[in-house]
Amino acid sequence: MGSSTKQDILNAAELLFAEHGFGDTSLRAITTKAEVNLAAVNYHFGSKKQLIQEVLKRYLDVMMPEVDKQVAAMLAKNPQPGMPQVFGTLITPLLLLNKVRPAGTSIFVRLLGRGYSETQGHLRKYIMFHWGEVLKRFVDAVHLAAPDLPPSELFWRLHFAIGTFVFTMASSKALCEISAADYDQPVDVAGIINRLIPYISAGTAAPVAASVTTITSTPTLDIA
Repeated sequence: MGSSTKQDILNAAELLFAEHGFGDTSLRAITTKAEVNLAAVNYHFGSKKQLIQEVLKRYLDVMMPEVDKQVAAMLAKNPQPGMPQVFGTLITPLLLLNKVRPAGTSIFVRLLGRGYSETQGHLRKYIMFHWGEVLKRFVDAVHLAAPDLPPSELFWRLHFAIGTFVFTMASSKALCEISAADYDQPVDVAGIINRLIPYISAGTAAPVAASVTTITSTPTLDIA
C-alpha cells in the first residue's frame, strides 16, 4: 500500500465529494472508483472524516501560505487598502490550485461549498486549528478596507461573498461555454475570478442599509 494508493483514494474521493457531497458519498463508492479495498482507506486515513480533511489539506497547504504572503505584501505597500485590493490577494493563491490537480481551483471551491452547505463542523475546526491565524489576518485586512462595518455585519458580508464565489465557480464550465457562445467572449477560470473580485468587493464594502439596522434591532418572537 504505497503512496500511489493514497493518491488514488484522494483523487477519487475529491471528485465524488465535489459532485455528490460529503454525506452522500459512501466509502464503497470511493473504493470502487479508486479500485482499492476498504482496508486501504482505513490504513491510510482511519476514518471518512480524516479522508475529507486530507482531501482539503492538499489544497489548503498550497493556498493558505500564499494568501498570508499576498496579504502581507499588500499591507506593506498600502496600510489602508481598498476592498478590491484585499480580495485581489486571493487571485494568485486560488489559481495556484490548478497546479495541485487539473481544474483544482474549481474543485476546491466546490468542496468548500459542500463543507458549508452540509455543515461539516469537523472541517471548520480543522481549518481554524491549522489556518486560523491566516484567516484572521485576512479578515483584519477586510476590516481595514471597511472600518465602519460592525463585526456582525462583516460576518454576513463575508459569507455572502463566499456563497457568491462558490455558486459561480460551481457553474464555471457552463458560464465559460455561455460566454463564448452567446457573447463571443472566451473566458477561463482566471477571467471569472477577475470578474468576481469587483462584484464581491462592492457588496462587502457597501454601506449598511437602514432596514438592516431596524431588522437587527427588532426582538424576535419566541413561539417555543
